[in-house]
Amino acid sequence: MTVTGDDVERRRGRDETEEERADRMWVELIQEVRVAQTGVQILFGFLLTVVFQQKYATLGATDKTIYIVTVVLGATATGALIGPVSLHRLVSGRRVKPQAVRWASRLTFVGLVLLLATMAASLLLILRVATNGGFVPWLVAVVVLWYVLCWFVLPLWTRRRYTSR
Repeated sequence: MTVTGDDVERRRGRDETEEERADRMWVELIQEVRVAQTGVQILFGFLLTVVFQQKYATLGATDKTIYIVTVVLGATATGALIGPVSLHRLVSGRRVKPQAVRWASRLTFVGLVLLLATMAASLLLILRVATNGGFVPWLVAVVVLWYVLCWFVLPLWTRRRYTSR
């Protein structure tokens, strides 16, 4: 079977050049990243203040370890979600936008996974300190499953279900 230009256009769904597509995808990606960046930066900022609270000194070794892991996860999530901005700034004008969009998209995905881990660890720490309940890991697992469903399963299902072949 021979693939014609019309077949390629139909598969892409838009009549745009590679550069136009990269421009559009960049704008969409940056809008998405803005939402995630704001959330991770606020969460990370609050995490940084915990160590300066009086209650921190009374935490057990396990809770302090969870806190340290959470801060590191928050820092790495912040780095990954701010990365696309730096990438764009450093390669702007170099005629590599399609490649930059691909890398920025990967950084954003990694940032979302790290944000998920940060939120799970934060929730675990907060609920352990607030309740001392044995149900805490189960509750955190349910919330993580909800995040995975909303952030990954539903979008992937939608992509598979509605992407034209």
